Amino acid sequence: MKEQRLMRIRELVSQQEIETQEELVRALEDSGFAVTQATISRDIKELQLIKVVGTNGRYKYAIPVIASSVTLDTLRRKLADVFVSQARAQNLVVIKVLPGNAQAIGFMIDSMNQAGLLGTIAGDDTILLVCQDDDAAMRLLETLLQNDRKPVE
Repeated sequence: MKEQRLMRIRELVSQQEIETQEELVRALEDSGFAVTQATISRDIKELQLIKVVGTNGRYKYAIPVIASSVTLDTLRRKLADVFVSQARAQNLVVIKVLPGNAQAIGFMIDSMNQAGLLGTIAGDDTILLVCQDDDAAMRLLETLLQNDRKPVE
């Protein structure tokens, strides 16, 4: 639930001019998240949100460029926590995770800009990775799973 909330906060501050924590609480509640100002305060700190001048001349929350970078180690740890299974069919890789985690993991994979990865589609518990060829799919699986789990051929 936390990863989904953090992802929604990123979306909100990217798409709207959120000026206060109270506005963020209301926007999250409108999105179906029950949150308190204290929770939002911790989330803002974790996401390292900053304040920038918006189009109306007032300050709004924004995502700093450096905060969106994800390390491979962080991705591997998160994936290990929620991993269910994986399969590969030529250049396509399917990764199953615990329900509610696919979009967060998909976002992290996209953030890594992996060589040979053409695109990522994430649902609730399934991530589809489209690679440029079979070899790129195998390399990607080996990279993501760090040889903890043998990729299915």
